[in-house]
Amino acid sequence: MLFPDDPPSGLVGIARLAAAGDLLEAKRRVRYFELETRSLIGRVSGRRMPFDWTINPYRGCEFGCKYCYARYTHEFMELHEWRQFEEQIYAKRFDPASFRRELAKIPAADSIAIGTATDPYQPAERRYRVTRGILSVLAEDKRRKLSLVTKSGLVTRDLDLFSAIARANTLHICITITTMNEKLARLLEPYAPRPANRIDAVRALASAGIRVAVLHNPVMPFINDSEKNMAAVAEAAARAGTGSIGTNVLFLKPCARKAFFPFLEEHFPHQVRRYHERYQSSAFLRGEYPKMISERMERVRKRYGLADRGVDYRPELWEPEPQLSLFEIAPAPTPRS
Repeated sequence: MLFPDDPPSGLVGIARLAAAGDLLEAKRRVRYFELETRSLIGRVSGRRMPFDWTINPYRGCEFGCKYCYARYTHEFMELHEWRQFEEQIYAKRFDPASFRRELAKIPAADSIAIGTATDPYQPAERRYRVTRGILSVLAEDKRRKLSLVTKSGLVTRDLDLFSAIARANTLHICITITTMNEKLARLLEPYAPRPANRIDAVRALASAGIRVAVLHNPVMPFINDSEKNMAAVAEAAARAGTGSIGTNVLFLKPCARKAFFPFLEEHFPHQVRRYHERYQSSAFLRGEYPKMISERMERVRKRYGLADRGVDYRPELWEPEPQLSLFEIAPAPTPRS
């Protein structure tokens, strides 16, 4: 049992809301709860990020990626066992009118990213459609700077909304692919869609004229950091129609270590000591290794004619403010034949 029928009196904030959430459905591995939310849009704080606001339609993620940095978000709900992050999924209660009021307070010049902590197209989305509800409201708006990141081919379900959004807002979809090796992918991301499924999503989005990038994230030392692995992802991405591929090196927060080191001990025991040495003083790797990975990826990009990031474009229904004319803006994308 997650909590007693009545939420413990000592719980406050998001922990109390989670404890009071209704059980929506229980499956063999995963239980789904409804989560009341005071706000769906959160301001970015802490480390410098390439966006100002975030939207995560769900708390927790079923994909079970062993390296996931977002497991700490369950700790705010007093759920500290690392498996709870992937086995107790909270669908945020969505009210279109409330979301419109929130959105109206966000300056149009600010950028909004969807799915920065948990995947907006994890299996729960098939049931509860919170992501689609959010996109439906965004499709009514104009002049927004929007992005979305996912590992799921379910993203193609919403091509109609993406096309509507991209006509009046800048929109970039990012598909994360750690490796094209399906056996390795299944170890790293046991419940996530296959790499080929994600490449199919890239192809469908690009063919529909949606700006789509591939993220080769995270790069893990001695696991998926070879130039051969990077090149396989980049080649598949380029063939599918993307124009860019980005990458970042693995960082291991304490919450991620709880899942990642047992995974290493089971599948890569000869690497455990190396990881302890590299990550013992910091969650982030600095110095020569990130530099080497950056140079390696740059060679791969040049080989396949890819950029390191997507280029903004002028939406069909967006007339830029006068000051925007100071910047070079690419033509709007056109669907592939």
